Formats: sequence, C-alpha cells, structure tokens
Amino acid sequence: MTLDGPPFSKAHQLNSELVSHQELPWVEKVTHLPGHPEILLGNFARLTDFLGQEFHTLDLDKLAPHLWMMSTQSSANISPLHHQKVKGRTIIIAEYPRLHLVWIHDRVFLKPIPRYLLSYHFWADYLTASSILGDEAEFLVLGDEGEGIRKAALGYLRTYRFLIKHESDFKIAQHNGLISHDVKWPDFLQFISEFHRIQDSQVSARYAYGELRLSRLNIYGRIFLRQFQFEQIHGQYSDYFSRYYGPLLFVFGILSVALSAMQVEMAVEALDGILPWKSLRNACRWFSVISLSGVLLLGLVFLFLALGMIANEWIFAIKVRLRKRRRQSERNLEG
Repeated sequence: MTLDGPPFSKAHQLNSELVSHQELPWVEKVTHLPGHPEILLGNFARLTDFLGQEFHTLDLDKLAPHLWMMSTQSSANISPLHHQKVKGRTIIIAEYPRLHLVWIHDRVFLKPIPRYLLSYHFWADYLTASSILGDEAEFLVLGDEGEGIRKAALGYLRTYRFLIKHESDFKIAQHNGLISHDVKWPDFLQFISEFHRIQDSQVSARYAYGELRLSRLNIYGRIFLRQFQFEQIHGQYSDYFSRYYGPLLFVFGILSVALSAMQVEMAVEALDGILPWKSLRNACRWFSVISLSGVLLLGLVFLFLALGMIANEWIFAIKVRLRKRRRQSERNLEG
C-alpha cells in the first residue's frame, strides 16, 4: 500500500470552494462541507459518520466474494449513459450508495456526484492518509474509518469514467442531475481521464464489479446476507404478487390443455364400438394425442431454454473468474 494523494491533479479539480490556508491565508475559510451546509468540517465525528453513510456499501462488500455469480467480474462492466438509453433503461437518482449501478428491468439507479468529491483540497485534507505503518493507513480527521471511506469514494467516483465516455453521456448526466451544470465537458474530460490509473486493489470490494442486477441480489441476499430482500421495490402486495401471475397462468394453461386432451382420449376409448363414426373417433383420438404431445414438447422447450441460458451464464462466469485468477497469478510471479 502506498501513500496515495488525491486521485486527480489540482489543476483539474472541478470544485474550488475549499482552499488551503497555507496557500491562500487571506481567503475566508469554508466551514461546512460544499453542498451540505449542515455538515461542519470541524465536527470530525459528524463528518466521518456522514461520509460513511454516503459511500459505504457494507452489504455489497460482504457479498463481494460471491458477486461473480451475479455479474461479470470486471469493474469495467458498466454501460455508458447513452447505451443505458439504448437498453431502454430510465435513469433513477438514488442517493443510497448500495443502489449505485444496480438495475432492474427498465430502470438503473445512479448516485449523483457530490460537489465536494470534485475538490482537490477535500481529498488532500480528508481522504488522504497522513502516514502508512505496514498495511495500516492513518487518517488524522476520519480516524479508523478513513481508509474504508476513501476506498469506497474512490471506487464510486471511478465508475463515472465508464458511465461518461462521450459528450452525449455528459449531457445526459447533467440533464438527469448527476453532475452540476457548472461543470464543462472539456474540464470533466480532463478530470475523469486521471482515474484510469486506479486499480481494483485501491477501491472497496464492491467496486471490483460494475453493474449489478437487483433481481439476483434479492435472490442471493437471502442466502448470503440472511435478508428477505436486498432492496424492496414493491410497495404494495398487489405489485409483489402480480409478477407471479404470468408464470402461474402459463402453467395453468399447460395443465388445462393436457387434462382436456387426456379427457378426450378417455372418452373416445369409452365410446369405441358404440358410435358408428369410426373416422370421427380416430380424428378425436389423434387430435388429443397431438395436443398432449404439443403441450409436453412446448413445456420441454421452455425448460431446456431456461436451463441453457442459466448454464451459459454460469459457464461464462466461471471462465471469467478462472481467467482473472490466472492473470493475477501471473502478476504475482512477475512481481
């Protein structure tokens, strides 16, 4: 671990509200966190608690060893904002850090960039370790929480390097309130370009991954987090149960057709030799057999299709995980 400073140069900062008194002693010092006048910079305990709530993703960090089952094992697995639109997703502002880059159906949740994270002096004074002893970093202001908050904030801010790659992405971000309208595209491009140096080892475990699917988080959260849901998105019972109507009606339809076909076949067998229309009996018999076979075939097609999709995703996830482990072993040998 090295004594890392701010992730961008002072010349490329996008917010200059905070200044260093050593450099500009005549400038009146800002006493509150930019964008949050209720958070006093001198109240270290309150500031630490606030930053922890703003950036810690404790549940996802616990899930990190298992996230490869739910998402591509790459921090670059993030679609730019214009491609989020191509996928038909609506951008939803989410201030809770645990929801950043989480998506479900036609929605993707994104946390806007706070103004203070664009300040060089904020990173230098509050999110930079004052000393390193072995593997432990000492933060004068944030104390024991400092390293975790820095890693989480660094990983979070790095995601915007992938979310905003083009000027069209930048305009979408400003339109949706993700970035202040005071920021200009050329300035942001210079600012974010410095984040390519940041490695996964420098960020919190959650940000070794990109986008996460909420439906999978809700499933695996029951197993690994002992939570009924990672995030509740259905406010009404009707909304919760309505998602089961389609599958239940499909199963009911399959069973109804199958049972009807079997009833027809049994009725034909009972009337065999009684009714004179042999051709009609044969037609009913074959129609019931074909209907029953078609229903069973349709059910098997859907079953194997679902199993094939699941198997394909697992094979891809395992291949990516093995490839990443192999590359990490090669780096360790070279080091």
